[in-house]
Amino acid sequence: MSTFAYYNEKQLENNIKKQIKLQMTNTIQQNGFSKLSWLERIGYGSGDLAQNLIFQTVACYLMLYLTTVLKISPAFVSGLILSVRLLDCFWSPVVGRYIDNHNSKLGKYRAYLLYGGIPLTVAACLLMLPQAATWSMSMKIVYATVSYTVLSMIYSVVNIPYGSIMASMTRDNDEVLKLTSTRMVCANIGQIVVQAGIPIGLAMVAHTAIDWNQAVFMAIGTIPAFVILPSLPMLKSWVGKKGLYYLLLSIGIVGFATLFIIGKFFNVENCTTLVQIAKIMTGVGLIVGSLMWALVPEVITEAEYRTGNRPAATINALTGVAFKAGFSIAGWITPLVMSMIGFDLVNEESALSTDPMAWFVVVCTFAIVGFVLLLMCFAGCKERIATTPEKPVTYGEMFAEFKANKCLQLVLSIFVVVFLASFISAPVNAYYTKLANYSEIAQNAILIFTCIIPAVLLIFVGTLIYKYPLTDEKLDEINKEIEARHKNNA
Repeated sequence: MSTFAYYNEKQLENNIKKQIKLQMTNTIQQNGFSKLSWLERIGYGSGDLAQNLIFQTVACYLMLYLTTVLKISPAFVSGLILSVRLLDCFWSPVVGRYIDNHNSKLGKYRAYLLYGGIPLTVAACLLMLPQAATWSMSMKIVYATVSYTVLSMIYSVVNIPYGSIMASMTRDNDEVLKLTSTRMVCANIGQIVVQAGIPIGLAMVAHTAIDWNQAVFMAIGTIPAFVILPSLPMLKSWVGKKGLYYLLLSIGIVGFATLFIIGKFFNVENCTTLVQIAKIMTGVGLIVGSLMWALVPEVITEAEYRTGNRPAATINALTGVAFKAGFSIAGWITPLVMSMIGFDLVNEESALSTDPMAWFVVVCTFAIVGFVLLLMCFAGCKERIATTPEKPVTYGEMFAEFKANKCLQLVLSIFVVVFLASFISAPVNAYYTKLANYSEIAQNAILIFTCIIPAVLLIFVGTLIYKYPLTDEKLDEINKEIEARHKNNA
């Protein structure tokens, strides 16, 4: 055989292999088990980064802004946060039902990144107007109520369809885990930018000294996410899905216990390195909250297996209610109970500037950057799996799905508890590094909310995870059965 003939034969063989590989890939894509590129994963994750620039600002700093800048009473702030979240319990299912029953030319879910992104950015900028600090107390209360309520409702219009996009991109469990890891890394970038950026940004705009110790303490708990989340597939293969949760929770509980011991028996300012290590450990435990989002597509798939419909937006709406319930309970309890214990949130000095213009500039910056990131998410996501129900989803069916779906009930319970643990200490962290400056009563209040309550809640999260029944093997069986049904019906 000549060299030329041999070359042509090898080239033909390689072309045949490429065609077979392409056909196999197309078959996988058509069956819904899509393999995602890193560009798609990062594009999707940029949406979570965008939303966290706003959400983390509200979760970690809105209470402090309302009490220390606007001087609104903690009792009212507590009631406001609870009321808005209760309203959202009714509003989120409305949004989820509407999205599940409608399609848009720009994408069933992606479209809302644009439709909701513009008003969300405007509402975020209006949340902390500098002029509000000069108004009467009654006007401040009206302003805080309206601005926070509007922001919360618009946020749901973006967040619910965004969460639903993941279930429409692929059925592949490994791809879902990679997508979740990428998403949560981006989310934690948003978290660290806000938690460190607010203290630093306020100081820069207000031309005051930056308290680097405070900024580091607020943000350092997010650091583990950048190591653990990209390593999830490997860690999961070592210890299993539930074993991974138990390991992370145990490290977090030890971290909270260490912070308590330091705060109770030592001077916090003299133990900076140990405090930061303990804070990192608490961040490891709270990463479980990020991992919960990987269970949502599993619950959606289980619902499709039982009912024939894939109500992604409906389940994401219910998940959003549970997530916000944990956040709202934290926002309600923290200012109320701390004021009852004797900690004066209005008059006690935290490490943050109270300059109204500084707050406005920093929050507007985050909001505008967030909108640009939402545009990146819109451009980077591809919806491949049809999720429109054969018939409109009714509210009765939504309740019936919640009642019938035991996996959903467990996941919603975990969401409530783990995010309660995450956010109940967030505003109080602004006081921990200066613990020695406060009275004994105030110190005890700070330690209760930054250490004891979160540790107890993480223990409870572990008991709920123990009951979760969907293993990876079970999910593979369910997905194959669903695809077989679709093939038979085609």
